[in-house]
Amino acid sequence: MNKNYNRRQRSNTNNEENVQTHDHEFTASTKLAEEDDDRHNHRFAGVTSEVIPRGNSHVHSILVNTDFLDHHHEVAITTGPAIHVGEGKHIHLIKGTTTFDDGHVHDLLFTTLIDKPLV
Repeated sequence: MNKNYNRRQRSNTNNEENVQTHDHEFTASTKLAEEDDDRHNHRFAGVTSEVIPRGNSHVHSILVNTDFLDHHHEVAITTGPAIHVGEGKHIHLIKGTTTFDDGHVHDLLFTTLIDKPLV
């Protein structure tokens, strides 16, 4: 696969299309699904897309696989708008479901981590 697949060119110009914005890390677990001996959840982690402007705020997209038991799920979802947490920092709430695999879905409810937490 071409290493530059779907990657935008970056430069030091002031052209808005070339300005890198920010992303957020996330680590989360799905809610439990199924019953009895099949009851289980999954874990997943990753980094969001860069900023997607939305109204007076912005959102990010997430596309990741969960961990694998005897199956896995995909998480393809858009975050909610920025939630300010002070000192110019923010997080995003994510609520939804995984893909339907192995006869079920998992509900999701988690937040991103703060972008650049030490800066």
